[in-house]
Amino acid sequence: MKSYIMITILTAVIFLAGIILFAVLTSQNVTQDTSRQTITALNDIARTAEKHRSELDILGDTGYDGGFVILDMTDNVLYSNINVKDELTAETAIQKRYPYQYLKDESGVWGCVIMLDDGLDRYRTLRYRFIMGMSVGGLIILLGMTGFGVYLNSNIITPFRKMQSFAGKVAEGRLDEPLEMDRDNLFGAFSESFDIMREELAASKQRELELQKKERELVASLSHDLKTPVTGIKLAAELLQMRFSVKAENSDSDITFGRDEIDSMNDGVDGILQKSEQINALVSDLFTSTLDDLGEFKVNCRDENSGVLADIVKSCDDKHYAVMEEPPAVIISIDKKRMAQVIGNIISNSYKYADTPINVDFKLSEGFLEMRIQDHGHGVSSDEIELITNKFYRGRAWAESSTDGNGLGLYIAKTLMKKMNGDLTAESDSGLAITLIIPLS
Repeated sequence: MKSYIMITILTAVIFLAGIILFAVLTSQNVTQDTSRQTITALNDIARTAEKHRSELDILGDTGYDGGFVILDMTDNVLYSNINVKDELTAETAIQKRYPYQYLKDESGVWGCVIMLDDGLDRYRTLRYRFIMGMSVGGLIILLGMTGFGVYLNSNIITPFRKMQSFAGKVAEGRLDEPLEMDRDNLFGAFSESFDIMREELAASKQRELELQKKERELVASLSHDLKTPVTGIKLAAELLQMRFSVKAENSDSDITFGRDEIDSMNDGVDGILQKSEQINALVSDLFTSTLDDLGEFKVNCRDENSGVLADIVKSCDDKHYAVMEEPPAVIISIDKKRMAQVIGNIISNSYKYADTPINVDFKLSEGFLEMRIQDHGHGVSSDEIELITNKFYRGRAWAESSTDGNGLGLYIAKTLMKKMNGDLTAESDSGLAITLIIPLS
């Protein structure tokens, strides 16, 4: 805007200088040049006066419309065809640059003819009007430029300054202050897009804060979940240690154990193993999720016989709940270790939330083998079915229950299936059914 103001001022100065220069140059031309018609009339009047010195009234018949005066050598008026209000002399005529000519006879100069109209009045009028027209035109142009500058400032410059200030606020993280928009703003849609961007950034920031909160809650939850099996392991180990110590102190010979003692110690060892498996599952989920965040969630797919899926189910089904049909004899492209992690997470979820028999069915589709794993629990509501594979998401019923969980199992399973060029889908019909879409080789 400063540049525009400087241009306007410079334009005004140049225009004014041009008018002044034109006035000066045309003024010099007017004072130096006299119309040829006036000079001719002056010569005719002078010759007539010289011939009729004693009868100057004859000059009224010359037909000349302009005013003239004949003075004697003492500046007395001998003849005038108009009324002369001011005192006129040869000297004042010369000062005013009136055309004049001396009158002579045999005895010398006896008078002077002074033309009161040099024939340039019309020219002077046109010159005056031209100068005034240029001045008025220049004033209109300057007013127009000023008005345009005001319009430019209020409708373009000011909105852009507001957007500049708005961008600074966004950069500072002040996303709760909306962008002010005028009704007549030419950039209304553009400004509205910026404000929509602010709202989206604010929503994104809020989602990020919520995600960070969930991650902190996850760490707290995992800490609590880890503390419980660790306490159990510690108690079981202390109990076994105490029994061994008591047995050793009360026996001087070789230590022997009865059947009841052996069964009790086996139960203690089983408890330690179970708690260890819980810790391993919790740490595995957390570690896998962290690797995914770091972009290090890697798979190495190889061709495998579809029978490997049955082996994986058997290795993951500790409670022997799975009722599985024979898979079709095809070659699939999977990472065996990651597929075991996927199926293990699904079966573990079924143990936690359903604790019912699990049906495992297979179906061939174009280029894929579909493996359907279904339990017979309460399932998931229709409005949550698309969300259960999201990170940290647990269904409302599960979140309100006392069942341990962190919302990572199905998220990890779906992520791994996608990395193996397959997919995972969920549906709830007489329980929760998870379908693994496994690519054929």
